[in-house]
Amino acid sequence: MSWIVLILSGVLEAVWATALGKSEGFSKPGPTVVFGIGLVASMIGLAWAMRDIPTATAYAVWVGVGAALTVIYAMITGDESVSWVKILLIVGLVGCIVGLKLVGDAEH
Repeated sequence: MSWIVLILSGVLEAVWATALGKSEGFSKPGPTVVFGIGLVASMIGLAWAMRDIPTATAYAVWVGVGAALTVIYAMITGDESVSWVKILLIVGLVGCIVGLKLVGDAEH
């Protein structure tokens, strides 16, 4: 269950990171509210997951999921250019996240 919460918290990290950019320095109320709610919910989930998952692994997975989804969303919406190199790097990042999960399970 901790891994599911951690992944969902990583998704929320992508939500708040994207909303932060869209808030234009907190001058737009809608994205600012989404940022605040997403940030708090993401941190609560990360903290909860870290009860069972080591801090270094949990943080790396949380950041990796958030970063990958933020870039993917930006590429889909046209805010970021798409290239095969970026796609391969995102695939590599996701592979490393899966690897951390597998190594963590093997150690228990």
